[in-house]
Amino acid sequence: MNLFEQIRTSVLNAIETLQDEGTLPAGLALENVAVEPPRDPAHGDMATNAAMVLAKPAKQKPRDIASALAAKLTDDPRIASVDVAGPGFINLRLDAGVWQALPTMILKAGRAYGRSTMGQGRKVNVEFVSANPTGPMHVGHMRGAIVGDAIAALLDYAGHEVTREYYINDGGAQVDVLARSVYLRYCEAFGRDVEFVEGTYPGDYLVPVGHALKDKVGDAFLDKGEQFWLEEIRDFATEAMMDLIREDLKALGVVMDRFYSEKSLYGTGQIEAAIEDLRGKDLIYRGTLEPPKGKKPEDWEPREQTLFRSTAHGDDVDRPIMKSDGSWTYFAPDIAYHYDKITRGYDLLIDIFGADHGGYVKRMKAAVSALSDGKVPLDIKLLQLVKLYKNGEPFKMSKRAGTFVTLRDVVDMVGPDAARFTMLTRRNDAALDFDFDKVVEQSRENPVFYVQYAHARVCSVLRKAADAGVATDDASLAGADLSGLTHEAEQALAGKLAEWPRCVEIAARTNEPHRIATYLSELAAALHGLWNRGNDEPGLRFVQDDAATTQAKLALARATAIVISAGLGILGVTPVEEMR
Repeated sequence: MNLFEQIRTSVLNAIETLQDEGTLPAGLALENVAVEPPRDPAHGDMATNAAMVLAKPAKQKPRDIASALAAKLTDDPRIASVDVAGPGFINLRLDAGVWQALPTMILKAGRAYGRSTMGQGRKVNVEFVSANPTGPMHVGHMRGAIVGDAIAALLDYAGHEVTREYYINDGGAQVDVLARSVYLRYCEAFGRDVEFVEGTYPGDYLVPVGHALKDKVGDAFLDKGEQFWLEEIRDFATEAMMDLIREDLKALGVVMDRFYSEKSLYGTGQIEAAIEDLRGKDLIYRGTLEPPKGKKPEDWEPREQTLFRSTAHGDDVDRPIMKSDGSWTYFAPDIAYHYDKITRGYDLLIDIFGADHGGYVKRMKAAVSALSDGKVPLDIKLLQLVKLYKNGEPFKMSKRAGTFVTLRDVVDMVGPDAARFTMLTRRNDAALDFDFDKVVEQSRENPVFYVQYAHARVCSVLRKAADAGVATDDASLAGADLSGLTHEAEQALAGKLAEWPRCVEIAARTNEPHRIATYLSELAAALHGLWNRGNDEPGLRFVQDDAATTQAKLALARATAIVISAGLGILGVTPVEEMR
């Protein structure tokens, strides 16, 4: 039940009535009419922009429309009062019974409260992480893993059919470098002295891979040219790295539905098929590009290339798909990969990229638009950098990796819950400061602790009430008389609970899971605020002298815990029952 959507329906019905009466003209576009929480809670429980939206097309003053709407809205028994403010803002206050009924409804629905059917079973592919299989994942990959997994869970909660997918970049030169680096560790496993020259991977994580290779092939590759071992070691090392990456993801609570190999695109006709699809749409041609920005004419050698006419689908310039030697550019297999996604029948594609891929967004969107004839949207989320701090200083080094802080370093230091929630407290396109000390701090300044503590507090008071002989199961609490929940702090908490379905739909529509983390922090603050007021006002405490009053207050608390648990579930965070 989305209470905001229900009240919006009431607003739309009032508009229709005014149209039938001739007060408003017919044919008005109503899709931008919204009902939302007011910016200032003192103004009411909800606000609608209806009068402001309709004024221009109706050719009437917004305040006149607002006054007419107000008269109709008061006919809704759920609306206690309507206030027209300023040039035509409409603020609504709901009847206390609306808030009192909400905990009962949540208790009956359980974690299904807030679930949406807006997705209508649409198939969505969320491709994320997709780190090169050349070593353990670093903290940048970690943010991508968390954001991608949370988007997938959010869309699933909102009624979509979601596939979590990892694209293995195993078709480029970096896997050859990996193979050569593993060969050095292989030689080292025989007691040889080796030197890691620039361009190889010196991290200790390859030591066990070298030993495993020795166990598998013995000395068969020793003192042999790479033509004898490069391909076999490349496959062996790639699989070893993918096993490592899967374990890292598992430690973070991320499980992929599908791993897709870039190498599988080569020699199978899939790249050619995708390019032929574009050629059939007159989007592949031979041409010469203008010099890149910043290039002096004497530095630029114009040459004819095979190009994708990406400007026909919103890109700034057309893009090369084939090198002068006849091999594909790095863009070509990406086109083929997304063509494969489209042919698999997805209705929406989401890619999670690092910020350094910002220049890649327009060309990739153009490719998907062209391949799908504009029918399949592609949403690309760019991730800004994560800056790590410990003891007030930048934290930069991992001995195991050699040059960076690994995902496993972070998980081992703070745990998956703190890592996931913290990474989701900011928009994906905003830089994030990750302070190891604050992330594990048990204080209000630590958002994951603050939200988990709210859930644990509810569990604690439920145990206390049960020990006192009060029935605290959901069915019993759902049958409680909640008419006594009249205090403004209690109704404010219920009002925040009412926002949950709306929050889910907005977050799912925009693919922004940070909205869930923000909402949970606000909900926890409302619960803690009510709890703390009980220290000074005994009548607000959740456990009272009589069982009936206690059950009413516990119904509100338990409803809050249900929503917190559902929200944390989307974020992949554990709703703990007691703090340690």
